[in-house]
Parts: sequence; C-alpha cells; structure tokens
Amino acid sequence: MSSTGENSPTSPRRRLSREDRQRQLLDVAWRLVREEGSEALTLARLAEQAGVTKPIVYDHFVSRSGLLAALYQDFDARQTALMDAALEASEPTLQSRAAVIAASYVECVLLQGREIPGVIAALTSSPELERIKREYEAIFLDKCRAVLEPFAGPRGIAQASLRAMLGAAEALSNAAATGEISAAEAKEELFVSIVAMVDRTANIPSS
Repeated sequence: MSSTGENSPTSPRRRLSREDRQRQLLDVAWRLVREEGSEALTLARLAEQAGVTKPIVYDHFVSRSGLLAALYQDFDARQTALMDAALEASEPTLQSRAAVIAASYVECVLLQGREIPGVIAALTSSPELERIKREYEAIFLDKCRAVLEPFAGPRGIAQASLRAMLGAAEALSNAAATGEISAAEAKEELFVSIVAMVDRTANIPSS
C-alpha cells in the first residue's frame, strides 16, 4: 500500500525557519568539534555534514571566524540562562550566590563536553576573535561583580580579582571536562575561591 503522508519520498521537505536552520547548523558544528576537533570546522565541512548547500552556511555565518563567534555566543547564552535561573532561585547570601556562579559555570562547560575548550582556543587565533571573546567575558564579569559586590564592602571588587576568578573557573571547568578532576571538585574549589576573594576584599580597610 502506497503512502501519501509526510514521509512519502514525493512529499515536499519542510523548509526550516532561519532561526531553526541556524540552530541546526550550530548543533552540527558542536558535533563536528566534539568528534573531529575545532581545526576540522570549516563552513564547507559544516554544509556537508548538515546536508545543505554552502551558500546557506555562508549566509548564516559569512566566514569561519563568524561561525566560531556564533558558537561562543551560543555557549554564552546557555551559560547566562543557566546562571540567571539559578540566581533567581538562590538565597541572598554570599555562600548561596558564590555556589550559583561556581556551579553554573562548571555545569555549562560540562554540557558542551570537550568542545568549548577547542572553540575558546580557536577564538584566540586572531585579534578579531580575541576581541569577541573579551567582550563576552566582560559581560560575565560585570554580572559577577553586581552579584557579589553587596558582600564585598565599600571598596568593591577589583577587576584583577574578577579576572583571577575567571581564570580559575576556566581551568577547573576544563579539568573537569577532561576527567582530570570531578565536577564536584571543580565546583567546590571554585566556590571556595570566590568566597575567599569576596571576604578578602571586604576585610581590606578603606583608605
């Protein structure tokens, strides 16, 4: 018996919206990075793996740099959503807010497995990509400052301290992603570092 349903070979393929197509392409790009490494990620390879023509991929990302930037933006959006939801549900204490920052950062990296370190490394390959990475880092650090400064005393939190926190967050998350340490260890160490940073700032006498 012949079929006339949507799975029929002669039925037209549903066209994806631009938003859905971009989501599909990003998902395929993440898989490529996971399976083959960020070096293998080209627009031509992405088109082949996604089953679309090259012009479609170029229309969405323009260049490999644009694709890498979109992947990092996708990662940042997930991290921001995860952190915002957890902050909204947290208690207004230093320990609770520090635990949210630590857990959300580590968990978001782990959601992307080993892909995000490769993307971050690729972002440092050119001044343009490095600038994009710095811009998103600045947004994240500003959010952390706003969350933590109520507990930091009148001096506030120095940019150097926030940068040190971010360095620890990246190193611990990457170590958890590669299995060098557990996720629980990464979260706990980052939590302790954040609390210590804020306590140290709060105990500095104002000049």
